[in-house]
Amino acid sequence: IRKDGYQIQKLTFQSRPHVWVTATAYVPDTPAEKKLPAVLVVHGHWAWARRDPVVQSRCVGLAKLGFFVLAVDAFGAGERFIKPGRGTYHGALHGSTLWPVGQSLLGLQVYDNMRAADYLQSRPEVDPNLLGVTGASGGGNQSMYIGALDERFKAVVPVCSVGTYQAYLKAACCVCEVLPGALRFTEEGDVLGLIAPRALMVINATKDAFQFSVGEAKKSVARAEQIFALYRANDRLKHVVIDSGHDYNQAMREAMYGFMTRWLKGIGTGEPIPEPKFDVEPPEALEVLPPNNRPETFRFPATLAKDIGKELVQKVQRLAPTHAPMWEATAADLRRQLVEQLGSLPNLTRGRANLGSPSKTGDMFSWPLRIESEAGFPIPCRVLAKDSTLAKLPACLVLHLDGKDRAAKHRITQELLDAGWQVVVPDLRATGETRPNSNAIAGAPDHNAAEHGIWIGRPLLGQWLTDVQAVLDWMSPTPQKILPLVGIGWASVVALGASALFSDRISAVATIEGPITLLTDSPYAAGTSMGVLAPGLLHVGDIPHIAALTAPRRLFVIDGISPVGGKVRNIDLEETFAFTRRVYSVMQAKDRFQAWIDYPLRNLVKALGTN
Repeated sequence: IRKDGYQIQKLTFQSRPHVWVTATAYVPDTPAEKKLPAVLVVHGHWAWARRDPVVQSRCVGLAKLGFFVLAVDAFGAGERFIKPGRGTYHGALHGSTLWPVGQSLLGLQVYDNMRAADYLQSRPEVDPNLLGVTGASGGGNQSMYIGALDERFKAVVPVCSVGTYQAYLKAACCVCEVLPGALRFTEEGDVLGLIAPRALMVINATKDAFQFSVGEAKKSVARAEQIFALYRANDRLKHVVIDSGHDYNQAMREAMYGFMTRWLKGIGTGEPIPEPKFDVEPPEALEVLPPNNRPETFRFPATLAKDIGKELVQKVQRLAPTHAPMWEATAADLRRQLVEQLGSLPNLTRGRANLGSPSKTGDMFSWPLRIESEAGFPIPCRVLAKDSTLAKLPACLVLHLDGKDRAAKHRITQELLDAGWQVVVPDLRATGETRPNSNAIAGAPDHNAAEHGIWIGRPLLGQWLTDVQAVLDWMSPTPQKILPLVGIGWASVVALGASALFSDRISAVATIEGPITLLTDSPYAAGTSMGVLAPGLLHVGDIPHIAALTAPRRLFVIDGISPVGGKVRNIDLEETFAFTRRVYSVMQAKDRFQAWIDYPLRNLVKALGTN
C-alpha cells in the first residue's frame, strides 16, 4: 500500500513449524543505501490487534519519522485467532490450554518476537544493530520481557504495563501477562533491570488500573534505577507519567518518538517529538490471510498445545507396565513428579476443627464444620446425614468446585444419604463461601484465583489438594480409617490427584461428569476450571494416567465429558482409559476399575462401600 513518504507491506513468517505470524511492515521512502533503525510494535488488547487504529498510529508516526516498523499479531490474537474479527481474545480458556503442556502464552509471544527480530535483521533496509520495541498493556509486557531477554533491542518502551507482580495478586489480568512462578524468584523491577545498560523508558497513566498504576510502577522503576546506576547508565532510564487512562495516546507516542530518536538515531535529547500528520487504514485493508486461505496446518494456542501434549502423553504411554513391581516403581516416580508440578505440597500439621451443632430440615441433619488448612486458612464444610449419631455412619467426601452447596444438591450426595452414609462437602479455597469477588472471566469460573496461584508458583490444583488433605485428616484421624472420595465435574481432577497422593486415606474414588482428557485442539468449554490446569501437568500424564495411580483401589469413572463440553460415549471411555485398565489388570485388580455412561448412582454407592 503506497502512502505519503512510506509504504505498507503485508506479510507472514513462521516462528516455528506451522506457527504463522501475521504482520505489517511500514517502510519509509529512503535511499536504498541508507540503513534504517527499526522498531518492533507489539499490541495489547485492542480490538483489531496489530490492525487497530491505536496500534497503526504509532507505526505510521514512526515510519514518517524515518523508522522501519514491523507490527505483529500476538499468538492467538487478531488474524491468529480461530475466527479472526474485531474483539478477538486469546486469554482465559484459550491461552490456558498451554499451561498443562508446560508452556505459557507469554513465553510463546516473546519467542515470536525474537523471531520477529530475526526477520527485521534480514531486511536490507534495516540496520541490524539498531532495533527498538514498544507496546502498551499486554504489548507493554511483551516489550519489557523481550527487552530483558534479547539484547538486540537497544531501546525498550513499555507503555501502561509496568507495575509490580504483587499488584497482579489484587487484580485480573490476561493469561498472556502471567509469568508462571515469577514471585518465587523475582519482582518486576529486576526484570526491568535486565535491560540495563540499554535504553528503557517506562510510560504510565495516572488513571490506569492498580496493577499498572503510577505508584506501583514507581516501586519497580526505583529498583531498576539501582541496577542502571551500577552500569553508570542512569541517563538511559526514564519514567514518564501521562495524565490519561489506559491507552497509547498521542502524548505517549510523542514521548516514545523522542526516546527512540535519541537512542536509535543518536539525535536530540530524548524530549518528545511532535507527531506528524497522517491517516490510518481501515483494519480490513491490512488483512494478510483471509480465514479460508490460511495454511491447513495453521496453529493456534490450543492446536499447538495439543501437538505438544500428544508427544508428552506418548512418553507416559510407553511406561505401560508388564508386571506389578514395574508399575509400583513407575507410580512412585509419577507421584514425585506430580508433587513437583504442583509447586510442592506443604507438610500439614493437624489443624483446628470446629464442628457446630446440627440443624434439621425434614429428615436431614446438617452440621456446620470449619477446618483449618495451612497457615490457618479456613475450609468451611457441612456434614450431612439422616441420623444424628455420626460415629456409627460410614463417611464419604464429595467435592464440587462450585462449593459445598452444589455438592450437597448433587444426585450422588442424595443417594449416599438415602443409603445411610454421612457426607462431608467442603468449600475448597476460592470456592463457595471463600470464592473471591469478580473471580470469573470469559467463561472461566475461577480465572483470577487460578492466575494468582500460577504467579506464586502454587497452582490452585495443588492448593486444593492441600485442603483435601486437611479435610481427610479430620475425617480419618487414624490410619485404620480410610474412606471413599467423589469428585463432581472438574473436581474430578482434584479427586484423582488426591487419590494418587493420599492413598493411605482413600479407599475408593469416583469421578462423575468429569473430563476424560486435558488434550484439546479447541479452547476449553465455558465453565472449565482454570484452577486444575496446572503448568506441566501433562508431563506426569493425562487424566487416564493420573487415574491409574489409584490402582489397585476401586476407581469409577462415570459420565465422562469432553474438555470442549458434551458427554462422551462408552466406547470413548474405553479407548481413553485403556492405559488405566492395563494397569489395573497388571495389578490383579481388573474388576476394581469401572468406566460407564449412565451408570446408576445407587449402584455406585453400593460399590463405594465394598472393600
